[in-house]
Amino acid sequence: KLQFLYFIVLQLTKMTRTVNIGCHSAMWGDSSLSAPQLLRSGEIKYLVGDYLAEVTMAIMAKAFQKSKGKLGFATDFVGLVVRNIKAIKGQGVKVVVNAGGVNPRGCRDALQEALKKVGVSMKIGIVEGDDQRDRAPEFAKIKEMYSGENFPSKIMSCNAYLGAFPIANALAQGCDIVITGRVVDSALVLGPLIHEYGWKNTEYNKLASGTLAGHLVECGAQGTGGLFTDYQKLEWTNVGYPIIKVFESGDFLLTKPKNTDGYVAPASATEQMLYEIGDPGAYHVPDVACDFTQVTITQQDPNTVFVQNCLGQPPTSTYKVCATYPGGYSMCPVLVIQGRDAVQKAHKTADALFTRWDMMLKLAKLPPLEDRRVELIGGGGTRYNQPEIARETREIVLRMSFRHLDMKAINLIRREISCAGVSMSQGTIGLQGGLAAPSAVVRCFSFLIDKNSCTPRVNIDNVSTPFPVSCDGGFPGSASLKVNVQNTAGGEQAVMTTMTLDNLAHGRSGDKGDIANIGIIARKPEYLGFLRRVLTPARVRAHFAANCKGRVERFDLPGTDSMNFLLYNTLGGGGTSSLHSDPLAKTYASQLLAMEISAPLSWRLPEYAKL
Repeated sequence: KLQFLYFIVLQLTKMTRTVNIGCHSAMWGDSSLSAPQLLRSGEIKYLVGDYLAEVTMAIMAKAFQKSKGKLGFATDFVGLVVRNIKAIKGQGVKVVVNAGGVNPRGCRDALQEALKKVGVSMKIGIVEGDDQRDRAPEFAKIKEMYSGENFPSKIMSCNAYLGAFPIANALAQGCDIVITGRVVDSALVLGPLIHEYGWKNTEYNKLASGTLAGHLVECGAQGTGGLFTDYQKLEWTNVGYPIIKVFESGDFLLTKPKNTDGYVAPASATEQMLYEIGDPGAYHVPDVACDFTQVTITQQDPNTVFVQNCLGQPPTSTYKVCATYPGGYSMCPVLVIQGRDAVQKAHKTADALFTRWDMMLKLAKLPPLEDRRVELIGGGGTRYNQPEIARETREIVLRMSFRHLDMKAINLIRREISCAGVSMSQGTIGLQGGLAAPSAVVRCFSFLIDKNSCTPRVNIDNVSTPFPVSCDGGFPGSASLKVNVQNTAGGEQAVMTTMTLDNLAHGRSGDKGDIANIGIIARKPEYLGFLRRVLTPARVRAHFAANCKGRVERFDLPGTDSMNFLLYNTLGGGGTSSLHSDPLAKTYASQLLAMEISAPLSWRLPEYAKL
């Protein structure tokens, strides 16, 4: 009887116990209010934070070199811990971050020194082994995985995206704080879950669920209403940062601290799930290949959703690596042109300036500009394919951007921008207060390496121990190939009218290199079939004809009544190498939601709810 009772108690514990994790940072420079807010909630056992992006790694690599090895990490993380150490230590909260950048050891040493000054001792572990710079000669013949370009002759950083099991190992050795270099963002959450529940590397559904939990919170308040389509539903002043409560099964709750702003609902959580993903049936991280297509998200309580049915498959046998390298220099002068025919004046101004600059470079016997771009912000014509808006506009922001490999060329033509204010269109003013400053361009080069060639290491007390992970791979192929969604009937007999897409859908967009992704979620399940008929890949490509130079793919996620579109060769190279004003595709969902469609009159949102 006692054994039976113990078994029942054990099962009930498994069903009700959760591991609670709060994420305080979506990037290096996120709000200083987030960590104290999460700690004040008293609900979290782990505080995690994502600090890294490709350009961040390049900035840190430059700082590491300039400081002779002293910098190269997220320096403000040290202050964050010190300011909140009383709550962290008092509540027994463990901290897991990728703030180590290109110098995890330097980050650890700086934190230990700062904690020593306030009389606090914490066991700090670091995960290293991601830095691949020393292997650059070995990669000389590798091609970029998207563009096919050759490996750069000079690199600034070169880091493999490691997985979650080394983090779990550091926690198992009693670390209070774990600092990593480059890992996949979701590993900051999956690592603690592997440690707490003892998940094995073959429990793919659990690993996939833990990865999804990490994906939903890795961008901080984006998971709790930030960037939500229906902005009028929430306040932002005291936006709540995300907390996930994960069960042993892998299913989890997504919520935020009480008495905070923000909004957590199936639509807002689904938006974040679709953010910056590719094929939802093959979301690859080092530990598992995730299948998001059947995920369901339901409202559990106000500002709390229950997420389940995330499936997993064996991962690939490779790590993704991102190298950054110098790509010349760019400038982005901006002018404001007002009055009648503002759009025409802006076009004429840009044509005159670029013609003048080309002439000057030729006379100086310098190569021509490597790339150029003109954007008329506020006119609507370039982005929305609605020239009638542009014709009515009486105020335009003229954004001209260009790139050259030689700083001499940039400096030669830089001063010629100001002359537009005295020798070209009436109504022209500067926006930047002085001459625009040139910027060094950092390009990204992505490729794959065999996992067997890259061994993570766990470093505790300056003892760095190799931590081999499974390199078997075995990924069988995308689960999207098995998804079958029909264009079900809907709206055929209704009275039709013209409306914008946002009446029927929510959206969220992001980037993957030079690929823009746009997630579209039906406001009601019965709208999905209609939306699939209306939003064909061809129509989406036509809507973004000004930028999309490649193909468009569509993937279905029937569990959340949603779709994900991938627009290839769209972002001008993407990231820091792009001249686009939106190189990360942040605005693309808003642009698509502004598309006019013919739909049943009864489906239109009430006027007060329209965006």
